[in-house]
Amino acid sequence: MPGTQAGIDFLLAPYRVLDLTDDRGLLAGKILADLGADVLQIEPPGGSPARNIGPFYGDDPRPEKSLFWWAYTANKRSITLDLEQKDGRALLERLVAEADFLIESNAPGYLEGLGLGYEHLAGINPKLVMVSITPFGQDGPYSNYQAPDIVGMALGGFMYLTGDDDRAPIRISFPHFYLHGGAAGATAAMLAHAYRAATGEGQYVDVSCQQAVAKTLAHAPQIWDIEGAVLKRMGVYRQTSGENRVRINWPCKDGYVNYMVQGGSVTYSTRALLAWMKEDGFEVTGLEAIDWEEMGYGAITPELMAQLGGPLGDFFNGHTRAELVQGSLDRRILLFPVATPSAIQDHPQLEARGYFKELEHPELGVAVRYPGAFVKSGDGGDIAGLYRRPPLIGEHNVEIYQGELGLSGQELQSLKRNGVI
Repeated sequence: MPGTQAGIDFLLAPYRVLDLTDDRGLLAGKILADLGADVLQIEPPGGSPARNIGPFYGDDPRPEKSLFWWAYTANKRSITLDLEQKDGRALLERLVAEADFLIESNAPGYLEGLGLGYEHLAGINPKLVMVSITPFGQDGPYSNYQAPDIVGMALGGFMYLTGDDDRAPIRISFPHFYLHGGAAGATAAMLAHAYRAATGEGQYVDVSCQQAVAKTLAHAPQIWDIEGAVLKRMGVYRQTSGENRVRINWPCKDGYVNYMVQGGSVTYSTRALLAWMKEDGFEVTGLEAIDWEEMGYGAITPELMAQLGGPLGDFFNGHTRAELVQGSLDRRILLFPVATPSAIQDHPQLEARGYFKELEHPELGVAVRYPGAFVKSGDGGDIAGLYRRPPLIGEHNVEIYQGELGLSGQELQSLKRNGVI
C-alpha cells in the first residue's frame, strides 16, 4: 500500500464501502475514502469507463493514466466484477454481507433487475446503507432521462443564473452536475449512518443530482417565494433587489479581485476604500458625501453604480492583486483576490495546513502532487488524509477474493477466464 496512514485518526476507519459508481458518482466514495473508510471500487472487467476520461498523465491516453480517474479514486482499492453474470452477483452478495455502505450510480431499476435491489441486499445485511446516485432520482417522469452535464445544470436551474445578461445561459466549463450529486450522496450516507448508529438499521438513500444542484442556487428560490422575482444572470454583477445590481468582480493589474460596495453595517469598508482612493489622487468628494451609513442592502441603484464604476475600475486597474489584498487587510476593506490555479498551488494558508500531498506511483517511477484532506479536527489534528495512490485495474483482486473470501488461486483463474472478474 503506497503512502502512510501514520498520524491520522481517521473518522471512518472501521467501515467498508462497496463503490459501484462510474464517473457519475465517484466523488461520493472518494469523500468517504478520504475520511478513512475502506472503499472498494468495483469495476467491470477491463476497467471502469471513467478511466477513459482525460486529460492523461504525460498525454498518454491509457486507462491507468487518466487524471480524472486519479482525482476521484485516490485512497480507494480496486476489484473487478461482472454483475451481469450469476457468479459475479454471488460474489457481490458475499461482499455485501460484511460491508457497511454500498454506493451505485446505475440507471433506476438496474440493480433491481439483476436481483440486487436494496430489499434483497438488506436481507443479507440489515445494517447496510445503500446510496443510489442518479440524475433525477428513482421515480418521477424524468427518472429514466439521460443527463449529460449541460442538461443537468440546465434543469437544476444553475445555468439560468450563469453568464452575462445580454447572452444565453452558460454552464461552468468543468462538469459539476454529478459532483454535486456525489457530494450529496456522501452527506446522505453519513446521515443514514447516524440513524444506523442509533437504531442498528440500515437505510436506502435516493439521491437526485438535479435536487443537489437546485440546493446550490443560494437565495434565488427564496427571492421567488418572497418577492415573486426571478433573479437574472448578470456576469460580473450581483442582483440585490429589483433592478438594482452591484459589481463584484473587477480586473486589476495582474488578475482579478472581488469587491462589493455596500453601506449600512459595513460602511467602514466603503469609507476605507474611498480614503485609499483619495490617497492615490482620485477625486472622491461626491462619493464621500453619500450617506452610506443609512444605505441598506440592495440600495445601490443603477445610477449610483454607474457613478462608482469608473473611479473604482481605474483604482483597481492601478494596483496588483497582492497590493490590493495587503492594502485591504491593513485598512479593513472587504476585498478578496480571485485565485488562479497556480496561486492555489503556492497558497500560504493551504501550505500551512499541509493541504497538498505527494503520492508515490511506483508503476511510473514518479511522485505526484494531489489535493489532500478537506477537513481537520477542531484541535487541528488529522482526521482525514491521502495515503494511497489511485488503484490499477483489479489491483486488489487477490487481496479481496483470495485473502478475504477464501477463493483458491485456481478458482480465481477460472473466474478470470470466464470474464467474471
